[in-house]
Order: sequence, then C-alpha cells, then structure tokens
Amino acid sequence: MRLFGLEIGRAQDPAPRVEPRVTGGQAQAAAPGEAGLLAVGWGSLGPSAVRGLPRVTPETAVHHGTVFACCNNIAGDLAKVPLKLWQRMGDGQDVRVREHPAAYLLNGEAAPGVPARLVRFAAVYAYALRGNGHIYGPRDGGGELTRLDIVRQSSVTLLRDGLERFYQFEDGAGVQRRVPARSMAHLRYMAEDGWTGRSPLQVAAESVGIALAGQRAAARNAAGGTTKGVIKLGENYEDDDQRARNARRIKAAMQDPGSDGWIAVNPDEDVKALDISAADQELLSSRKFDREMIAGIYRMPPSKLQMLEYGVKANGEQQAIDYLTDCLLHWSALVEAQLDVALLTRAERDAGLFLRHDFGALLQPTVKEQYEALNRAVGGPFMLPNEARAKIGAAPVPEGEKLNPAPNMTRTEGQSGTSEGEST
Repeated sequence: MRLFGLEIGRAQDPAPRVEPRVTGGQAQAAAPGEAGLLAVGWGSLGPSAVRGLPRVTPETAVHHGTVFACCNNIAGDLAKVPLKLWQRMGDGQDVRVREHPAAYLLNGEAAPGVPARLVRFAAVYAYALRGNGHIYGPRDGGGELTRLDIVRQSSVTLLRDGLERFYQFEDGAGVQRRVPARSMAHLRYMAEDGWTGRSPLQVAAESVGIALAGQRAAARNAAGGTTKGVIKLGENYEDDDQRARNARRIKAAMQDPGSDGWIAVNPDEDVKALDISAADQELLSSRKFDREMIAGIYRMPPSKLQMLEYGVKANGEQQAIDYLTDCLLHWSALVEAQLDVALLTRAERDAGLFLRHDFGALLQPTVKEQYEALNRAVGGPFMLPNEARAKIGAAPVPEGEKLNPAPNMTRTEGQSGTSEGEST
C-alpha cells in the first residue's frame, strides 16, 4: 500500500537474534599446541612408540570399568548437588541469588523437557573423559540466557579468528551451527593455551594403553580365545574325513564340562592341555595395579572404586572427607570457574556474582548428628532456635526469636536483650 508515494505496511514481529556469521576464510580450526604441552609435561606427540599397544582414545578407554567408574562418580556427584548462584557483598557476606536465569537453568529445567542435572552430568562426564565438555547456551536480544542444550560432544569443532574463538557443532534439531564463544560453555581440562582441552587418559597414553591391553588379554582368556590344548593325531586313517571326525570328537570331549576327564585315542596319538603362561598370568595380575593407576589419574580414592583393602567401614567418614577434598573439589573448582565466565556477564562478575556447588547436600548427616549439631549451635549461642527449627522443617515459635545466652550466663526475663551478664 502506498500513501503520498511512501510504502506503508503492517508492523512485523522483530527478527530473531542471529549470531554473527563467520566465513570459512576467517575461522580456522584451532590446533593444539603440542610443543607447549610437552614443555610443561602435559602431553605426548601421538601414539606410543611401543608397537602393538592399543591406541588410547575416549571411545576405547571408556570400555575399561575403572575409567567409567571414575568419570561416572565425578559427573554424578557434581550433578546431584545444587549449583547455587551467590553474590559477595561489600561486607564480605555471601547472599544467595535466586532470581537469575543461570540459577534456574542450572538447577531446574535447562531446556524444554530436559532436566538441568542431566545437562550438567553429560557435560562433566565428557569433561572428565575427553578433557572437553560443551553446553550450548543461546541468548536473546537482551543478552539473557534462554536455555542450556546438550550437544554431541564428539562433533564440536573449535575455530579461531585471531583472538576470537568460535564453535561449530550440530544442535539437537540436527542444524549445523557456528556460534561465538559467548554462546558456548566450554569446560576444558589441562588447556595449555587456555582453549584446547586435553583428556587425562591421552596424556598418560602408555600407562592407560597397558591397562587396556591387560583387559583385552583377560577378555580373550575368559572367552576361550587362547589355546587350551594340543591334539596329536596318528597317520593310520582311511581318509581325511575320518581323521577330521576323530579330531572333532576329541575336541568336543575336552570342551565338555560334564565329561569324566578320560579321552580314548589311538596308541600313536596324544592330547596335551596347555595352561596359561607365566607371562600371561603376570599380565592379568597387573590389572590390579592398572586400577590403582587410573584411580590416581582422576584423584579418585580407592574406597569409591570398591577397593576395600585400603580401608574399612569404620573410617568411612574420613574416606568421604578425603574424597571431597582431594577429588571433588579439584574438579568442581575448575567447573565453577569456567561456568562463571561462560554464563555470567562481566558486569555480573564485577558485582560479586559467582557459582558454587553446595556439597552440604552430599554429606548428609544422620538424624542424631543433625540434632546434636543444632543443639550445640543454638546453645552456643550461634543460631536462633527458629533457625534451627527451620532446618528440620518445624514451624517457628514465639520464644524462638531470641538468641540463647552463653552456657555460663542466664537471661533476665522481661528484657529485650539477648542475654544479661548474670552469673549462674
């Protein structure tokens, strides 16, 4: 429609936000700095020099039960505790922030129909296994997070254009995307250049390769892949068919678990059983050391891998503390720092906002321990009685708004103060 020579049309909805395009000539795949990794002792140039040793990749290493257990423990425990958003005020006090998109997306529903804990588990599991974990976090026109998506971790490519970084990947709808670093939460481990993550399994490739070789040897032995015996047949057979039938008969008798152990053969024939060699026995027994070595790579306490010879149930509480301080805090500190940069703006970080795992939910006390701790806190005095009642889900009481006096003091009734300096 034209009016006075001007084109007039209906108002249209604003176009959706489109991330800036990066042409193929501008962005190049970021190559890992192998020379720098060698200088700090973080890597090796390619596969092992030992011929025949299995090549270690995340896909092959995860077949080892200890590798899976370590990654599953780390990802599972970090996913089952809340990842809370806090703000550090000017007086040094930390205040919980609830009304923020990142707080809900990390603990509620990360994407339509996808729980946040599932997204965090997938990202941290890939982070521990591959050294790289990715979460796609698109933003609206105002710069606010709209959702957190799981991406196929093996299909993400890191691109660079000078100092800028971009990610090319396939999203959940099967669409190929190329987005700037601001839209991707990238967890990277042992990144010598700040961007290129390295899997701890590939850094210790020879040690992990020996563990994989020992597991494969054990699997072949359990599946009957090794030679169990030798049948020496005679020459007095009428034809080859009769010779083959006799060989199959002897072999079936040797493999029959219900046989009596007696095999009938001709005078010039012999049957010899071959046990596992001493070298193979030593290789299989070394799998215990392989388990300890992989646990050391992930800083995993032996008790978490059911290696109970290193501790008993009586010191289970100390083992839980060691697991938290030696293992989980190592991984969680890196995850928190990288999510802070990816999900919070510079202004929000300058205002004191930060993410922190609430490990208090991991170390759940018994009812007796909880009541004893609250009794000491209220009678300390450290906590109001109503604050202690709120922690156990009890309703507040009128007399619970006053702080109890110290054990060596008494409260003077009728005064508004918390305690009166009167000797007991």
